[in-house]
Amino acid sequence: MINFFNTYQSLLDHILVNMLLAASQYVVLRAGVFSLGSAGFAALGAYCTALLTTKLGWNPWLSVVVGMMLGTLVSALLALPLSRLRGVFQAVATLAFVQIVLSATQNWVALTNGPMGVNSIPHAAGTASLLLIVVAVVVFLVMMGRYSFGRALDVIREDETVAVSLGISVPYYHRIAFVLSGALAGLSGGLHAISSYSITPQDYGFGLLVAALAMVVLGGRTTVWGALVGALVLTSLPEVFRVFADYRAVVQGLLLMLVIIYLPRGLADTVIAHLKDRRLRRTAAPPVIAAPVGVLTAQTRSRS
Repeated sequence: MINFFNTYQSLLDHILVNMLLAASQYVVLRAGVFSLGSAGFAALGAYCTALLTTKLGWNPWLSVVVGMMLGTLVSALLALPLSRLRGVFQAVATLAFVQIVLSATQNWVALTNGPMGVNSIPHAAGTASLLLIVVAVVVFLVMMGRYSFGRALDVIREDETVAVSLGISVPYYHRIAFVLSGALAGLSGGLHAISSYSITPQDYGFGLLVAALAMVVLGGRTTVWGALVGALVLTSLPEVFRVFADYRAVVQGLLLMLVIIYLPRGLADTVIAHLKDRRLRRTAAPPVIAAPVGVLTAQTRSRS
């Protein structure tokens, strides 16, 4: 067991970090915001953490907090104009933001070391600490979903017109969801930096953007469990299909297409919905009480 853990410890750490990234994407999709900015906020958190740790000698965990705060601040600034956009316009605007961050990390050589990235980052985040942070974030998101904030996000996602008729301020909740997404993505990037020794601009490019969106689509976008399952599956696939190294992208694409076609709710959300339906059928069905045999016999004789 110990040998197994040592062999796959880096994969497990990567899964936990990606769960936080998927949770960031889940928050905005649950609110009906078509944002693709999670990769950009993760890059901000990662580079802020890495530079503060390596160049200024800050404590790695304090650097992660600052990186998370940077992601929160930038997302709050972007949320003001983005809350007025809808659909594809939100996607294009956030995609442009990711491209700006990626260009800055590649071309601002004096600060970010350009394409070479930042190296020799202290490895401060172990599996236990990453797991504890993921559990805390999941508990927070689950509790958030049980109160009025989560219900408001669900109504906005289903129909904004109905939400407005109920007195729900759609731009306000969109801004809150966008800021929360930026904070989680910044946290994910900071933890990635102090758990992987080095980071490069390619780590936060178009591939990560697509992966964050695919994790939520694969697992399901109405519950946080969908984001966790999607991150687990997509992060583990390269290891599972190691023998088909040349066809990993093809396998992942086919899996995603099959889930979209046959399980449009996602893997986790489909299972959760099925379990809820079974429980409702059990509680709704009236109990059947069989009459004693003697009573039935007496009733039959009296009728005859």
